[in-house]
Amino acid sequence: MCHPGWHRARIAAQHLSDLARLRRVRDRIDREYRRPLDVEALARGAGMPAGQLSREFRLAYGRSPYAYLTARRIEHATALLRRGGPDPAGVWAAVGCSSPGVFAARFTELVGMPPGAFRLRAAGPGAALAPRPAEHRTGPVRNREAPAAEPQLA
Repeated sequence: MCHPGWHRARIAAQHLSDLARLRRVRDRIDREYRRPLDVEALARGAGMPAGQLSREFRLAYGRSPYAYLTARRIEHATALLRRGGPDPAGVWAAVGCSSPGVFAARFTELVGMPPGAFRLRAAGPGAALAPRPAEHRTGPVRNREAPAAEPQLA
């Protein structure tokens, strides 16, 4: 016959072991957010079924592993945009999102504004007036043979 305290100690030890596995999953998401990660791969790495990982991760951290991964990607995207890194069209790939549409939707949902507007706001009030170097290079080429438009005077 086992001592009743041993059963409680074994349950507590299992709980700590599960929390350690969840912490390793969270650390992996933090390290590898740029790579294509899915819940199945994370669960395989943790040695548990995907459904169990999702339930226990949500209980421990308040959100699902995918929601945590998305939040980490958007957090890094805001840091890149704030520093003036790649333009918003290139940030989605830099943070590991699968498509620009999904990135823009999640960014707008979590930050409250589209990535381009966030970049302009982070750059300051004069940034909207200054042309970016890419706009200079790809701007319209004027046709020198076209007649100049007459100024319209009132």
